[in-house]
Amino acid sequence: MKISYNWLRQFLQVELEAEKTGELLTDLGLEVEGIEKVESIKGSLAGVVVGEVLTCVQHGNADKLKVTTVDLGGESPVQIVCGAPNVAAGQKVPVATVGTKLYDEEGKEFKIKKGKIRGEESHGMICAEDELGLGSGHDGIMVLDADLTPGTPCSEVFNIETDYVFEIGLTPNRADAMSHFGVARDLRAGLIQQGVNLELISPSVSDFHVDERTFKVDIEVENKELVPRYCGITITDVEIKDAPEWIQNRLKAIGIAPKNNVVDITNYVLHELGQPLHAFDAAKIKGNKVVVKTLAEGTKFTTLDEVERSLGADDIMICDQDDNPLCIAGVFGGLKSGVTEHTTTVFLESAYFNPVSVRKTAKRHALNTDASFRFERGIDINMTKYALKRAALLIEEYAGGKLSSDVLDFYPEKMEDFQVFLSFENAYRIIGQEIPKETIKNILASLDIKINSATEAGLGLTIPSYRVDVQREADIIEEILRVYGYNNIEFSHKLNTSISFDSNMETKVQNIISDQLMALGFNETMANSLTKADYVELSDNLNADYNVEMLNPLSNDLKVLRQSLLFSGLESIAYNLNRQQTSLKFYEVGKTYHKFDSGYQEAKRISMFVTGNRVADSWKVSTQTSDFFYLKGVVTALLTRLGIKGLKTTPCKNDVFSEGIALSLGKATLVELGVVKRSILKNFAIKQEVLYADINWDNVLKFIKKSNIKVAELAKFPAVKRDLALLLDEQVAFKELYTLAFQSERNLLKEVDLFDVYQGDKLPEGKKSYAVSFVLQDEKKTLADKQIDKIMTKLQQTFEKNLGAVLR
Repeated sequence: MKISYNWLRQFLQVELEAEKTGELLTDLGLEVEGIEKVESIKGSLAGVVVGEVLTCVQHGNADKLKVTTVDLGGESPVQIVCGAPNVAAGQKVPVATVGTKLYDEEGKEFKIKKGKIRGEESHGMICAEDELGLGSGHDGIMVLDADLTPGTPCSEVFNIETDYVFEIGLTPNRADAMSHFGVARDLRAGLIQQGVNLELISPSVSDFHVDERTFKVDIEVENKELVPRYCGITITDVEIKDAPEWIQNRLKAIGIAPKNNVVDITNYVLHELGQPLHAFDAAKIKGNKVVVKTLAEGTKFTTLDEVERSLGADDIMICDQDDNPLCIAGVFGGLKSGVTEHTTTVFLESAYFNPVSVRKTAKRHALNTDASFRFERGIDINMTKYALKRAALLIEEYAGGKLSSDVLDFYPEKMEDFQVFLSFENAYRIIGQEIPKETIKNILASLDIKINSATEAGLGLTIPSYRVDVQREADIIEEILRVYGYNNIEFSHKLNTSISFDSNMETKVQNIISDQLMALGFNETMANSLTKADYVELSDNLNADYNVEMLNPLSNDLKVLRQSLLFSGLESIAYNLNRQQTSLKFYEVGKTYHKFDSGYQEAKRISMFVTGNRVADSWKVSTQTSDFFYLKGVVTALLTRLGIKGLKTTPCKNDVFSEGIALSLGKATLVELGVVKRSILKNFAIKQEVLYADINWDNVLKFIKKSNIKVAELAKFPAVKRDLALLLDEQVAFKELYTLAFQSERNLLKEVDLFDVYQGDKLPEGKKSYAVSFVLQDEKKTLADKQIDKIMTKLQQTFEKNLGAVLR
């Protein structure tokens, strides 16, 4: 939210520098994320002065140019070549002197330099209004008031305004601060705490009176729960034109483009007081009657942005007597009922709409407007009529209108202010130190919180209507603390904490997994469980019918709960690849969600992603691209660390993989891993190979409970390593050889590793060569050569007999 400092000072004559004011606002809980200097005209016309044209003659070498001498208030006049058709001697004109920086419509800078134009020297530029940013006219130079003195800075002539704009990161609960008046009110409370007591100046509506009761628009509200209060007034003889410069400057400072006087005034009051308003062209309201109601589901309505929308059955609509929709209440106006240059009579609306209803409507239509932003957080119901009068007076003053009806005010049930009791004991306990009771009372008074009763135990309080977020004792204590100042709370010299011994097995297992993966260079990600509904279409294994949909989604990108961790992981990979991080190893511990006929189901999963190189490039290490076998090794090592062995490997049926395997025990699949299909990666603009593993947490946990981890002393006697090079049929898998080896020698054989595979034209057709290493060890004695040779001969014979192997 943007707040103009100059605008703020209309309500509070604060003398602090903008930076100091920003610091105080941040201390009060209105976090100032940045302060920007804003000028009503970029550059503030620095270097542009009033000049008097003394002479003006035709240029000798150009028909469209004239040579002038101009008095700039200096010792001697300067010569300027000018191409404007209306330049003449005796005029007072704006002159950009040499060195002046001007800016075009796009904000690009150009510098005025001394130069020669068709042989004549030129020491500056006589300017048109568009060249100074004062308008769009370029038919000729600006001619100024003849009474002006040469050399007068044009920044003084045109009343250039310099402002500072605070960018406030407003938390959703602080609906009271969604206006300049609201921020000023909070700032005043902070200044009082610092001993500076300033008057809060509220805009006066004391001059409000009805000029003539000649045009009335009746009001009918069908549902007082959805519309607790609705006010309106008609204003006739309105002339639509530009708003006054000071209103335009205020709106421009906070990033709002001026439109016309009536619309600008409604926007001005919105940001001044926090009350959204809407101006209708009264001629478009049939029957001179406004009906606030809901319409049938699917009713078509075209909004101001020229988009035709289908209304929901719960959308509050402003309609005319014939039920023609004019406006989506609290959200967006209609294309055909808004104020145009032909409008002469305005019906001005100020209302309080149900926050929940407005929020649902805004989300349904994907509309986020300044009005809906405030209505859905809760505005001050007591501001409704006051803001209407304030805007009506401004329209009367700057659009020449006449107030032609009484203020119609539908307010059947007065909304009572909240009553809260504050216990001093609770306040001291939560704040962490005892604050003097008088200080507490002064803080509450500065916040407009009325003290109804006071005892030694506490205070009975009435909360002002604009503080819709203060309803509990804890809220009151928070208000006291933020105004008193978090920085004024003393630090304790002692830290008290409770040490928790977590015996939860799931936590221990998760920590083991995280520790191992982090040690292998993986980084943990934490993605949002909300995701796009369209992702299920990327895999036949997922079903749109199983999506758990949000009743009130924030956006289409956060519409459903995820059925798989794959897509959120690919989003993270794409994000990093786009920032030139090409070698990535991620893991996530998260949940998937499904909606079945039997009910909703949550399942915990662990996902792992690998792409790019295994390790960073180095002069010591050759480039090694992460591949399928690397990820398989990581997963296998992880399961081994958890005591899970004897896994069965089968081809994976999950269609997210172009190549993949499943690791299982019995009928339970523990892990599916493989290479993600390129067709899926294409949807994330990922062009390099991505490896993905999906670990079923529940199945892993089940087999951990069944596994027994055995511990043994390290062997005291050395191990022996022997190699065999075997010629085998190409369909023989290493796993067969591995299994046979341990079946042949169960006692002394410790490891079997494949360290080379060769296939080529030097081998018989249909054959391949395996180079296999065998580690032998006796834990009770040193192995003798004869014993080793005997075991190796036995292994060789076993391979020859069962696999048809030939020793190379």
